[in-house]
This record gives sequence, C-alpha cells and structure tokens, in this order.
Amino acid sequence: MDYTPVLISLKVSLFATVIASLAGIAAGFFFARLRFSGAQLCDALLTLPMVLPPTVIGYYILVLFGKNGPIGAPILTVTGFSFLFSWQGAVLAASIASFPLVFRTARTAFEGVDVEFENAARTLGHSEFSVFFRISLPLAREGILAGIMLAFARALGEFGATMMVAGNIPGRTRTLPLAIYSAVESGDGSEALTFVIFTSAICLAVLILSRKLPGVARP
Repeated sequence: MDYTPVLISLKVSLFATVIASLAGIAAGFFFARLRFSGAQLCDALLTLPMVLPPTVIGYYILVLFGKNGPIGAPILTVTGFSFLFSWQGAVLAASIASFPLVFRTARTAFEGVDVEFENAARTLGHSEFSVFFRISLPLAREGILAGIMLAFARALGEFGATMMVAGNIPGRTRTLPLAIYSAVESGDGSEALTFVIFTSAICLAVLILSRKLPGVARP
C-alpha cells in the first residue's frame, strides 16, 4: 500500500494550520478590540468559508489565484509559480477552509480577556506589541489552542476545494480524502478502509483533546 497520501496530508495540514492560525489570531484580536462601521459584514465574510460548500471555495480560489486571476496572474508573471495542481494549492485551499475555526475561537477568547489588564500594562510603559504577547495572547491561549486543533482536523479532511485547485495527482497532491475517494472509485475497499480508519482516528483524537480545553463550547 502507498502511504504517500498520509505524508502529503500531514504536510498540507501542518502548513495550512500555521497559515490559518497566524491569520486567524490576528483577525480575531482585531475584531475583538476594534469597533467600526461594517464590522459585522466583515466578520460574516471571514466566517463564510465555514458554511460555504467546498466546491464554492474552490471556485473562488480558481478565480482569484488561477493563472488569469487578479492574484494568481501577477504571481505567475513575477515568479513563474502557479497554485494550480500543486501541493501549495492544496495548502491554500485547506488554509481558507480552516481559517474561520481559528478566527471565531480566537475572537471569543480575546473578548474574554479583561481589557483592564491590557490597560494596566500600557500604563506601565509596555508597547502594544508587548501587551499583546505578554498579556492578551497568554490569557487567551486556551481558546486559541482549541481553535488551532480544530483547524488542523478541518485541514486534514479538506476535499472539495483541494480537488478543484490542486487536483488528485498521485505522489503530489493526493491527500488522504482524495486517496479514499480514488480507492473507492477503483474498488480497493481495503485501502479505502485503512485510510478512513487512520483519518478518523486522528480527527477523533484532535476533537477529544480540544474539548478538554476551556475555549471550546460544550453542549
């Protein structure tokens, strides 16, 4: 059995989680602390990937990051690189799909931090950079960590957008969900079952661990 999809999935998921985490934490803090006109609309747009069908996310990525897209075309001209049919494209798709999980949990976590602690640090001469990394982030870390773990599980399971953007190329872009799909299509039930169990075990472990953190809502 070829276990390359496992390695590709782990690589894609880790890179996607890092990107989604950095962007989600920054956006979460911004929306938790600032109030401005149109904030609700922006919040809805950032959360949209959570509810959109994966194929819709993939279509948007193709339009924006394709070879003729407003973002993809300049990148291709300057660097000769295209996100299409590459593992980087799979990372991009997984990052966008998992971003809202970090964003929402980070925003909630930062909103739970008493701003008086931040103000006290400012009066003591701490810069905004110092206040964030020494006060805000440590106090919100539990919720943020929960969001990051959920984002990893979401990135690991990304299928539709990845298929549209990166394709299903063996040894290059075939992640675990795509490998399961291919195994079922080819009638290889044993391989499909192995990958299904492996994926399910990882996601189950992540969910159990994340629910032990106070940042995750419980029924």
